[in-house]
Amino acid sequence: MNFIEAVQSGFSNYVNFQGRSTRSEYWYWVLFVVVCMIVAQLIDLAIGFHVIYPIFVLAIILPGLAVGVRRLHDLDRSGWFVLLGLIPIVGAIVLIYWHCQPGTAGDNRFGPDPLGARPQLAARRAI
Repeated sequence: MNFIEAVQSGFSNYVNFQGRSTRSEYWYWVLFVVVCMIVAQLIDLAIGFHVIYPIFVLAIILPGLAVGVRRLHDLDRSGWFVLLGLIPIVGAIVLIYWHCQPGTAGDNRFGPDPLGARPQLAARRAI
């Protein structure tokens, strides 16, 4: 999945907490959010008051949660683990570590593998 597809997927599935999300979809979404937050901050500084940044944050809360939950589903973990982010420092470290891991090869309890069959990954995990 490329950057544009990941952003489109994030917004088109903005309240879809079902299914799975690949690493590339998640990390491209994070890149999009960080870049847009920086741009929104710069615009707010240029106009002299904060209006763009809060509007952007409100617009991406649900899509961001949905992408994060679907990413946890790809790891065969419950989406409720996203609440670990509320634990200062430790929760964020655990979530970042999990989000960097490859997803479960093949189907899991949250749906089919979004990358299709990955026999080489399954064989590597069996070793």
